[in-house]
Amino acid sequence: MEPSSHPRPALMHPAGAPEWLAQTQEDILEPELPIIDPHHHLWGAPRIPYLRDDILADAHSGHKVVATVFAECSEQYRGQGPDDFRPVGETEFVTALAEEVAALPAQSVALCAGITSYAELCLGTRVREVLEAHITAGRGRFRGIRQSSVWDASGEVRTTTRTPPARLLYDPRLRAGFAELAPLGLSFDAWLYHPQMSDLADLAKAFPDTTIILDHVGGLVGIGPYAGKRDEVFHVWSQGIHRLSQHENVYVKLGGLGMPLAGFGFHLRDKPPGSQELADAWRPYIETCIAAFGPARCMFESNFPVDQASCSYPVLWNAFKRLAQGCSASEKADLFSRTAAKVYRLSLPLG
Repeated sequence: MEPSSHPRPALMHPAGAPEWLAQTQEDILEPELPIIDPHHHLWGAPRIPYLRDDILADAHSGHKVVATVFAECSEQYRGQGPDDFRPVGETEFVTALAEEVAALPAQSVALCAGITSYAELCLGTRVREVLEAHITAGRGRFRGIRQSSVWDASGEVRTTTRTPPARLLYDPRLRAGFAELAPLGLSFDAWLYHPQMSDLADLAKAFPDTTIILDHVGGLVGIGPYAGKRDEVFHVWSQGIHRLSQHENVYVKLGGLGMPLAGFGFHLRDKPPGSQELADAWRPYIETCIAAFGPARCMFESNFPVDQASCSYPVLWNAFKRLAQGCSASEKADLFSRTAAKVYRLSLPLG
């Protein structure tokens, strides 16, 4: 598989430019609350770069970000060698960057303390060798893989350059590869659209010993044929969330709603919204997830730089803190750090 054949999500709408984001400034809420950001990307050209210094600048912008987890994005694949092993280059790239940061003096952020990368699970049992190569390349940081299964009948709903086949998660070849994850202690990050959540529920039932993380509250779609149907979409989406929550091996990332995909349209404004407006818009989805899964199976995520299409990093985490205002101190600890630490097996001081 050539590196260019794997999905490469667009960075952001032009509205996410620094000068646009800078129009909305806020004081940091609860600045001493420890945060593990369990989902961000790193990439260079030809996409608008978001690399080491960019994530560090965001992590140091006021909130107490103590660690992060890298999410695969088809970056720095190997340029040579067997095709199946080329994605291991992404783990090598992120590991080297993380070790550089760890060596910096007085560094307060454990950058990319966990890494999720890509391996083609449809290789079946042969994927084990690729997974073992990722583990070796990660030097203690590699935690699991993410394989996109996003599919919709409408051509208006696209977030990747390559569209996986419909019902990919039912493919016997993928399931044979999926069976290799748990024996190696690896997790699976699921990126799909909300009408596909029943597919993931079936997978979770078939593999109860494999930790599965639902990305971006289940891929809420509010564009194309879903636009203007928010009540109808919410009904279908919430059914999927409740169905998935019945499987104790499934966790959910609370975020991704800043993507244009969700249909809120914040990226179309002359000025980005503040955290209160974001919290008001996202509350039904976040509260539904927390009620269904419980705080111990939920974790707030930045999904940066993609969600930068709607707001800055400080404003995003302020919105999450507003959404968690009614939670106890223990519940906040779960939502902002403990769940992520558990799922991605991070040993960090969180006080």
